[in-house]
Amino acid sequence: MSVKRNPLVKRVLIIASAAVLLLVLGAGGYAWYLYHDAADTISDIYQPIGTVPPAGDGTQAVAGGAGGTGTEAGTATGAVQLAATGDADPSEAARRIVDLNAKDPFTVLLLGVDERSGDIGRSDTIMVVGVNPAKHSVLLYNIPRDTRTEIVGKGTTDKINHAYAFGGVDMSIRTVERFMNVPIDYYVKVNMEGFERIIDILGGVSVNNPFDFTIDGVNYPQGRLDLDGENALLYSRMRYDDPKGDIGRIERQQTVMGELINKAKRIKTVAKVPEILDEIRANAKTNLTLDDMKALFNNYRKEIDTVSKDQVNGGGQRIGGIYYYMVSEQERTRMHDKLASQLADDGI
Repeated sequence: MSVKRNPLVKRVLIIASAAVLLLVLGAGGYAWYLYHDAADTISDIYQPIGTVPPAGDGTQAVAGGAGGTGTEAGTATGAVQLAATGDADPSEAARRIVDLNAKDPFTVLLLGVDERSGDIGRSDTIMVVGVNPAKHSVLLYNIPRDTRTEIVGKGTTDKINHAYAFGGVDMSIRTVERFMNVPIDYYVKVNMEGFERIIDILGGVSVNNPFDFTIDGVNYPQGRLDLDGENALLYSRMRYDDPKGDIGRIERQQTVMGELINKAKRIKTVAKVPEILDEIRANAKTNLTLDDMKALFNNYRKEIDTVSKDQVNGGGQRIGGIYYYMVSEQERTRMHDKLASQLADDGI
C-alpha cells in the first residue's frame, strides 16, 4: 500500500506513536520559529545510543519469557550475515556515519513503550523505518511484539519486545538489528502514557470500529466512536479478540495515529504546542539532535513522494505454553533484502 505526495515527517507520524515527537518538532515548520522552547525540548530528550540506561538490570525475569539459547524455531541463523553492529559496542562512536545534509539513506527504530508505575516496561510498538530520498520513498516495517528471536546481549531466545525490559533502548536496537540484519541509525522512544495525554490535549480522536469487542470491561461497539486518550490507547492495545491478532492491533494503532495527525495538522492546534512539548519532554527520548531534525525538515521533506508498508509474515505458535509470533528464516531474508534494497544508493 502506498500513499502519494505527503511530507516524510507527517507520514511517519501516521504509522507510529513515537513519531508524535517528529510532528510537533518538524511538520509544517512553524514550531521551529514560533516556540523557542522546541530547541530546549530537543536538548532535554536527546540521549545517544550507548548511553541510554537499561529499563532493568538485565537479570530480572520477564513474565512469559522463554529463556533458552541457541537456534530454536523461528530464529534465522547462518543464511544472512549481520550487516549491522550486532552485539558489538552500541555507542554512537562505533556506528556508521549518516550525513543528513548529504541526503544519505538511513533507518529509524520507533519504540512505543509502556512504562507504567512499578513496571519495568516493554516496547509495545516496534517499527523500523527505511528512508531513501534518492528513491523518493520510505519503507515501514511494524514488527509484532510477540516475534520470537534472539535477544542480543542476553543470550536468550524470547519475544522481541522483552529486549527493552532486559536492556532498554540499546538492547532493543541490537536485537532489531540482528533480527532485520540491517543497521539502526536513529531511534525515537515514546512512553505510551504520555501519548495518551497528547490525545486529550488535542481533543480526542474519532475512529470507525470494524467490529464489536470488549477489553478490560470497556465495550467498543461497531461503528464510529469518539475516544478520549485513555480509551483510544485501550482501543489500540486490544489484540486477543482480533482475528488478525497483533497485526490487527497494529492496524488500530495506525488508525488512531492517522486521526490524531489530522487534528495536529490544523492551524488552530498551534496554541496547544507548548502543552504537547511538555509531554514530549517528559515522555520521549531520541538520538536525533536539533541539527538532525532541521536537516530532516530542510533536506528530506520535499524529496519523499511515497510511503510503503510491508508486513512481517509469520504465524502463532505456543512453546512451553507461551504464545509466540514465529517468523521463518526465509521471511527474515526477504525482509532484509527488501530493506537493504530500499537503503541502497544505486537509484530505483
